[in-house]
Amino acid sequence: MSVALLISVFVVASCGLAYELVAGALSSYLLGDSVTQFSTIIGTYLFAMGIGSYLSRFVVKGLVARFIQVELLVGLVGGFSAVLLFMVFAWVGGPFKLVLYSLVLLTGTLVGLEIPLVMRILRQHYGLKDLVSQVLTFDYLGALAVSMAFPLLLAPHLGLIRTSLLFGLMNALVAAWAIWLFRNQLAGIKALAAQCFLVTALLFSGMLGAERLTSLAEENLYADEIIYTETTPYQRIVLTRWKDDIRLFLNGNLQFSSRDEYRYHEALVHPALQAIKQPRRALVLGGGDGLAIREILKYPEIEHITLVDLDPHMTDLFKRLPMLRALNQDALLSPKVSIVNADGFQWLDKSNDFYDFIVVDFPDPTNFMLGKLYTNTFYRLLEKHLSQHGLAVIQATSPLYARKSFWCINQTLQSVGLKTAPYHALVPSFGEWGYIIAGHRPYTPPESYNSDLRFVNASLNPVLFQFPPDMAPVETEINRLNNQVLVHYYESEWKHQAP
Repeated sequence: MSVALLISVFVVASCGLAYELVAGALSSYLLGDSVTQFSTIIGTYLFAMGIGSYLSRFVVKGLVARFIQVELLVGLVGGFSAVLLFMVFAWVGGPFKLVLYSLVLLTGTLVGLEIPLVMRILRQHYGLKDLVSQVLTFDYLGALAVSMAFPLLLAPHLGLIRTSLLFGLMNALVAAWAIWLFRNQLAGIKALAAQCFLVTALLFSGMLGAERLTSLAEENLYADEIIYTETTPYQRIVLTRWKDDIRLFLNGNLQFSSRDEYRYHEALVHPALQAIKQPRRALVLGGGDGLAIREILKYPEIEHITLVDLDPHMTDLFKRLPMLRALNQDALLSPKVSIVNADGFQWLDKSNDFYDFIVVDFPDPTNFMLGKLYTNTFYRLLEKHLSQHGLAVIQATSPLYARKSFWCINQTLQSVGLKTAPYHALVPSFGEWGYIIAGHRPYTPPESYNSDLRFVNASLNPVLFQFPPDMAPVETEINRLNNQVLVHYYESEWKHQAP
């Protein structure tokens, strides 16, 4: 019996940490700034566990029955936490943080009750020294197991909703196991068994309907019909459609609208590439949709393009789905294109190649993982791979809505010795959007462009490279790897913008 209870400690610890990780991941996905979300949720959760441990002293009778009921409550609350949070964010919005931290407090308090109750139940089998060492050993092993499994297996393959429901079921199974172990000692065993059956049935039903629950939440998050969803180890991919408008969302953030993406990508590629004499080799960092590559392939003198994108699911999707292949004109299937699925920072650090044209098309710096790709450390690597006559172009968020963020990126590029030429373009889906051309030599706008472009032409140059007063340069700090000031600028500026 004692061994069975110690195994239960392992499971209980796994479940407790899993709920904490689900809450942190989900809040990062919905609110951004992963460091802040995980830090505050972990702190609140540990505080709540302390409350639970303190409250356990007031449980004096029926320890096993109380332990079983706590397990069922943890399974029910923690198991359905992701579902509830998705629903609140999608349908209500405003009280999301209140619900989030209320759930974290409640779950943490219940989890804090578990281990003290188990230790008191096990006290009749072990001395104090062995009891503490055995329980804590299994507790830490359970935490280790789930901390490894969560990012590698659970979140990418099951998703957050199924993961939380799975661990809820595990709590319910621990309760059922305890009922069986103590079947000859429990008073009111039929009532406990009925409670266990009800909670297990609810959680199992939730597992069966998890995809539908996710769809219900996302149908309210996105205005248009959802036509494709996928959770990868790196992000949540959602495609929506309204009439002929296809939109791509990554972790809830719009990446493009098919109605006006040509404006974004023409502005991203052509002002720099048209100004390079005899470009041969191009590098695209990010841009797994192949839309920037589509524009680069309009230059027959380009001999080879290397695309580096972290997520193989993303590049595969845009090579596979007919509607997306039509959008990028089969750019990812071109014999000139080599696709590398790797972290852009690490890949660039290991590469020895030089490029005449580099496109840096990463998502906005919404968190520190992305923010490192906008630091002077990263731009120093970028500078080393740029040929002397070459140019790089960086998407740099909006100079109107995130003015300090835009000029921080410009300042950071200059800090590594690159000459910069900031510019902007109106993309209706995003508003005024900013880009920065960087090179070893000062940039001169081209006098002409390819005739088949729909947006960019020579007469547009004065508009692109001039900034009105509300987008004019402002003083900022340099974005360094150890401070990531850009992420703070970005979060502060965008949270004041209307959705």
